[in-house]
Amino acid sequence: MLNAKFGHFLDIPLSQIAKRIPLSPNTLTIVGFLITVVAALVIPKRIRLGGILILIGGIFDALDGVVARTRGNATKFGAFLDSMLDRYSDAFLFLAIAWYLLERNNFTGALLSLGTLVGAFLISYARARAEGLGESCHKGIMERPERIILLAFAAITGWLMPILWIMIVLTHITVFQRIYHVWKVMNKRLN
Repeated sequence: MLNAKFGHFLDIPLSQIAKRIPLSPNTLTIVGFLITVVAALVIPKRIRLGGILILIGGIFDALDGVVARTRGNATKFGAFLDSMLDRYSDAFLFLAIAWYLLERNNFTGALLSLGTLVGAFLISYARARAEGLGESCHKGIMERPERIILLAFAAITGWLMPILWIMIVLTHITVFQRIYHVWKVMNKRLN
């Protein structure tokens, strides 16, 4: 939803900063991923610090694309690498939240976290599969930026359960939004 509405709105305001960053977009992607891995390792013991690290990793995840587009060196491999590391990041973060909740005997919360992870993967898969069939599929209310913002907010505030309930519902609604979108577009072609 944020991607669809605002897309690359940070490109212009951050273009001067992006031009001065001495790292390549792929390096920024990897650094953001490593920060997220650290966040996942920290979450089971210090969840608020983990939430702050999620936000820092998210900043790098946003900057890599801005740097690539601003410098004119966006590549297909860079987009592929970013997408793959985003999936690993999602897995590590939601597994860490589930671990945190399991250690507190909150089995419902752990299942919510794992269910949200499944939804996150299906959102990504729906888009990749649609694109493999030649259709663009950026629809939905719970894409990765929303998940990262909500997950960081949940970790920092401690409001894990209500936010996980919201996330599990909205991630799976997003999957169905994408299924419906692809069905509608493909049916138009048949008629």
